[in-house]
Parts: sequence; C-alpha cells; structure tokens
Amino acid sequence: MGAFEGAHPRPTTENWPHSSKPNAPWTELPRSPGAADVQGGFTLIRSSRTIGSAELIFETGKLAKQAHGSCVVTLGETQVLATCTSAAPREGIDFFPLTVDVEERMYAAGKIPGGFFRREGRPSETAILTARLTDRPLRPTFKDGFRDEVHVVVTILSADMANPYDIPSINAAGLAVSLAGLPFEGPIGAVRLGLIGGQWKVNPTYQELDLATFDVVVAGRRNDQGEVDVLMVEGEAPEGAWQRIEDGETAPTEEVLADGLEAAKRAIGEICDFQREFVAEGGVTEKEFTPRPLYSEDVFGAVEEFATVRLAEALVPGKAEREANLATLKEEMKGHLSERWGEEYAQLGTQVSPAFKELQKRLMRLKVVREGVRMDGRRPDEIRALSSEVGLIPRAHGSGLFQRGETQVLNVTTLGMLRMNQMIDTLDPEESKRYIHHYNFPPFSTGEVGFLRGPKRREIGHGALAERALIPVVPPEEEFPYTLRLVSDVLESNGSTSMASVCASTLSMMDAGVPIKAPVAGIAMGLIAEGGEFVTLTDILGAEDALGDMDFKVAGTKDFVTALQLDTKVTGLPAEVLAGALKQAKDARLQILDVMLETISGPRQALSSKAPRILSMQIPVDKIGEVIGPKGKRINEIIAVTGADIDIQDDGTVFIGSREGDGADRAIEMIEAIAHPRLPQVGERFEGTVVKTTTFGAFVNITPARDGLVHISKLGRGKRLSSVEEAVNVGDHLTVEVQEIDPQGKVSLKPVGEGWDPPEGGWPRPEGDEEHERRPRERREGDGRGDRGRDRDRGFRPRRDRGDRGTDRRQE
Repeated sequence: MGAFEGAHPRPTTENWPHSSKPNAPWTELPRSPGAADVQGGFTLIRSSRTIGSAELIFETGKLAKQAHGSCVVTLGETQVLATCTSAAPREGIDFFPLTVDVEERMYAAGKIPGGFFRREGRPSETAILTARLTDRPLRPTFKDGFRDEVHVVVTILSADMANPYDIPSINAAGLAVSLAGLPFEGPIGAVRLGLIGGQWKVNPTYQELDLATFDVVVAGRRNDQGEVDVLMVEGEAPEGAWQRIEDGETAPTEEVLADGLEAAKRAIGEICDFQREFVAEGGVTEKEFTPRPLYSEDVFGAVEEFATVRLAEALVPGKAEREANLATLKEEMKGHLSERWGEEYAQLGTQVSPAFKELQKRLMRLKVVREGVRMDGRRPDEIRALSSEVGLIPRAHGSGLFQRGETQVLNVTTLGMLRMNQMIDTLDPEESKRYIHHYNFPPFSTGEVGFLRGPKRREIGHGALAERALIPVVPPEEEFPYTLRLVSDVLESNGSTSMASVCASTLSMMDAGVPIKAPVAGIAMGLIAEGGEFVTLTDILGAEDALGDMDFKVAGTKDFVTALQLDTKVTGLPAEVLAGALKQAKDARLQILDVMLETISGPRQALSSKAPRILSMQIPVDKIGEVIGPKGKRINEIIAVTGADIDIQDDGTVFIGSREGDGADRAIEMIEAIAHPRLPQVGERFEGTVVKTTTFGAFVNITPARDGLVHISKLGRGKRLSSVEEAVNVGDHLTVEVQEIDPQGKVSLKPVGEGWDPPEGGWPRPEGDEEHERRPRERREGDGRGDRGRDRDRGFRPRRDRGDRGTDRRQE
C-alpha cells in the first residue's frame, strides 16, 4: 500500500447524488453534448454546439462556484471564465451600476509578463476594449428599474493565438448573468463575421482575417416574437483591406454590410437558443425583484403640468443657452413644487429631477416623430454647420482642425522612425503598432471642472474607433516607412467627438504629406423609436445621444465603410432599421468629405521640413554584421558622423532618417561602401583617418570598409623615427595615395599633399644611414651554401632528443 493509500476512504457511488460513478475531480473524460455530473454538491453541465465551422463549448459547476453565476466558454483552444455577482442597491441610487472587467492572464499564451515585477498590471488596451464590447449588449438587456450592483468579471484562461477571445467573453458574460438568475431579458449571443472572398464567414481565425476586407462583431437577442434584434455592432476594414479591394475583393459597401447583419442574426439566434437550453438544464430560476422607479406618477404629473409649455420655450438651438434655460426652469419648478407640497417636498423632492429629465425626453421624441423637427430646429437628416482648417500648429509635422456645430477637434500628426513603433505584449498575435491614434477629452470641452488623470475607458474606446477608421487608407510600410502618431484633442463637445476626430485625422495627415489612399470622414447617427415608428437622426447632439435610442457611428471613404460602431438603449433593433441608417449615413459622409476637400484637396506633395526625411536601402543579410560592427562600433560611427537615425531590419532593409540636410544621403553612401565595397586603385588618393598605430607604421581608414598601411619609413620626411607617434597619432586626418595592393587585398599607402610630397631629388638620407647600408659580403672559400638544402648532411651532430617539447608547446 502506498504512503497515502488508506488515509481517506475512496469515494463510492453511495457518496454521490447520482447512481453512476463520477469522474475524478478535475479530470476531463469524453462526454456527450449536454452531459451533466454532480461534484461536491454542484451540478456540472457541459455542452457544445457547432456555430459556423467552429465548436462553441459551455461549461458550469466546476470553477468559481461561490460566484452567483459562473461558466467557462471555449472556442478552439481559447477559453474564458466569466463570473457574475450582485449586491443590494445603494440607497438613493438613480442609475444601474453595472461593471464589466476583463482580466488577461499572460499564462494563457504561455508568456511571463514584462516589467520589473513580472506581474500583470493595469488592463491592456485590448482588455479595456473587450470589456466595453461586453458591457454594451449587456447593459440594455437588464430589466427597467433594476438597481442592484452587478459585477461581471471575464478572466482569460487560454489564448490559442488563432481565435480572438472577445467573442467567447461576450457570450460567457451573458451566460454568467443568466446563470446568476438576475432579471435579464437575455440570453444574448455574439458572433464575429469576416468578409472573405466575397462571403461572410462566421467566427474566422486571426489567420483568416488577414484575408478579409471587413471584420465585424455583432451581438443580439431573440425578442418575444422569436426574431433576432441587434444590440451592438463593432466593425472595421482591417489593415491591407484597401489593397485587397483594389485586387478585386468585395468592398464593404452599405449594401454588403446590411447583408452581413442578416447573416449575423442567424448565428446569433443559434447561440441564444444554445444558451437558453443550457440555462434550462441547470434549473436556474430568475431572481424576483421589485422595480425601483425614479419617480411616481403623481410627481411626474405635477412636473408635466408646470413645465411642459416652459420646456418647449427653453429648448433653443445653442447648447450653452439651452442648458442655462433648463437649469433656470428646473429651479423655478422646484420652488413652485416646494410651496405646493410643503413638508411632503422633503420626501418627494428627489423625484423631481428624474421626472423633469423624462419629460424633456418625451417632448423631444414626440416633436421629432410628429413634426420632424429636432430640439435645435434641424430636420432629421440635416447636418450642422461644417468648417475645417489645416496647418495651424507651426512646429507640427501636420495639423487639422474640424468643426461641426459645437463640436471641435484639433488633430496633430507626428512622423518618426519605424523603431518608434509601439510594442504590444498582449494575448493576440499583434506584436507592434505603426499607426497610433490617441484621443483626449478634457473637462473644459464641455465647460466643466474635472481632474486630468490619464485616459479613461471612454477615451481609449473613442481613440481606438477613430484609429480603426483610418487604418485601411494609411500607406503600407513599404511605401511610407514612418511611424505615425496622431493626437486628437477635443476642444469643444456637443455630440460625436470620435467622428470629428476621424475628420480631423484625415486633414492632419494630408497636411503632413502622408500619401493616404483616400480621405475618410465620419458621422454619428441617432434613432427615435416611438410607438413602432423609427426615425433616424443624422449628426446627433449630445442631448439627442442621451435622450435617444441609438448611437450609430459610421466612418468611411466615398466608396465604402472603414469602421462602424453601434450602441443601443433599447433591447434590440431590427436589422432593416440599421440598413436604412447606413444609407442615410453615407449621404452625410459625402457632404462632409466635400467640405474637407475644399480645405485641402489631397496629401501635400512633400513632407513638412520639420519631419524626418527617411530613405531606405537593401543590403545583403550577410553584411548586416559588418555594417553594425563589433558591439555596434561601426553603425554608431556612421550615426555620429552623419547625424542620421538608422534602423536595420532582419531581412537587410535599412531605413535611414535625418532631419538635417544631406545626413541621410551621406549615411547611405557609408553603408553602401561597407555592404558593397570597391577595391581602391593604385594611384588613387583618399582623405583618410589614422585609426591605429604600430611599431612598423600607421593604419589609415580610406573607405568605411577598408584600411591601408603607411609604413613608418614613409612618415619620417627624411628623418629616422623612433616611433610612429612622432609623425601621426590616432584620429589625425591624412591624405594618402595607394601605392600597392597585394593579392590578398592589403593596401600599401604613402602620405601625400602639403608637407608630405618630397622635394626634387627626394628626401635626404637620414644621418648615419650609410652605416646601415647592406654591404655585399665576399663569399668565403668553402662556404658550401649550395649544400645547405633540406637534405644536407648533418655530419657528426646528433639529433637532440625533443622529449615532450611538442606536447608542452601545445599546452602553451
């Protein structure tokens, strides 16, 4: 018996609720889809379903069992754990406090985190964007009046570098909420579609997306009629899409994207059905809750009676004036109701503000639906006043200012060497980023006071959207070997600053001389859904975003869509409504492009004089080491001499950048001389530098890859030198002439030029040199030199015993 055998009784079938013998803890055995076991009192459920061409696996009851709802979702070998917990609502809260976090674990990809502590730090940009992507379809699906604190955490357990983890994360989060039994109008399903070869492929891998012209994530739910409503859309044309479209691939036009939404609905319906069956198998019952209305009908009636007429007068086009009018009206209303209700106002006063907001929402929506007029007087499809400008910042490589109504964004482009690419250490195959866009939203842009403490989730999300909109038109590295950093500073905000950032980015890059493939513009669309009617709004205000039902951002060129993003506040939208919004967005996009092109018709023909000038060349791979030199000595010398920045790629591509004149040209000449050296010719003269001195002469560098020797006898100018340093030292500049090149390529030099050319008749012979002249020796009689060959007779001299002398020498 082993040391531990008998210490604890082996479990028997009598110890378990099921009659069949269970699997050993944490051991996976083959199961049929939908198989369930009981382990430690918890029911283990595992089920799989093929969605598209990939298998989606759901499992619950094994991990994180103390969470109110938990599950593991697997797609390929990408696996995520999602948990959901909830707590009683905080007193007086007037919103739904949902928090979604995505936790990347570097072990998921077999990596150890970088940094001093070798531990995961703040969430990566990918994790933040995935958390936002997960939050957006979840939030509108909770029932109205639910105010409990809800925390959803998605932990990435395994990342196979083939299947992105965002799709498993969204599905796992929705499933965890359903398993927690919260009042949730789900389940929700999410799917990725790639436009590959003119067809929409469900859940493509990273490798397949390299061939796509559009990549879109769609989430939705089944409504009461069994149809699928769309909750969230996030899509982009990936890097390289422009070239693939030029090669004949299908472009992501509005009509093609509408077909994609229909294709997504079918896959979403399958996932929703799969989740519903899975939750039913677990026997989950929905938690009962009492809706917490923000106001009573009596309070709303009193607010409506006092403010309806006055509110219509307060809703003027200007944001500042409108907000001032609303603030004044609200204070008047509170004073009126305080007098009317007396002591009851202490209890009912907290309901006045939300009731007033609801009245404002209803009036705005009814006016749009019934009269076709918005709060600022525009028609539903009308854009605010547009203006644009370039070249504002004198020291910038490129700058652009875009204004749409009361939204104003300044964008600045900075160009740099490719070694300035952003390095990425995360759970996807992308290792670096060449085109970088940063978005800043300071509090002064809305006339508020606040703290500047680094980018928040919203800023990261808006910056990523504007970045993705421009990626397809940024020239590839082979055509434009620069790192591009664009910064969008929001200076005024009243609706759709992210789309204004897209427009400002286009202006800025064209001003910088970046040869973009086509200009890109963006527009934000809204929606009013009232009584079964849907009215799409073009270029929404901030208030229309807050009081409406949809925020649908669309960016693109005049020919196709490059990026889009949809958020809803309702439990889903028909796909045909979104298709109509896409067409309306194109009309607006074309109007904006016309205004931008009036400011600057295309990229400038030359880069800014303040931008680095980057040239490229190719050298043989086996010459890379020679160009770099020992410990980087040679490349650093070239950088020091020319002032250029040099970046050598593994394939032998060399990028040379310089801000000063001909520094890049000079660096190319020096690198070319090393990589493809030419043999100097006898009689050729060079301006060289002494790089080394010895007892017999000085070595002079005449080309970047070649040195020659000036013998000490040629440095004395008619005098005998005891050392080379009496004539030259390391670092001295010397004009030399090639005297001889031996068969091994060794170069013999002589100094020439002022002070070195000998006078007529040559240099005088050094004093006492006669004594050193070799005199002809008389041949002694019987010298016998002719017999001193290899086989000469050694006579009586015996060969000495060499012993171990050879061994000792080898050891030495």
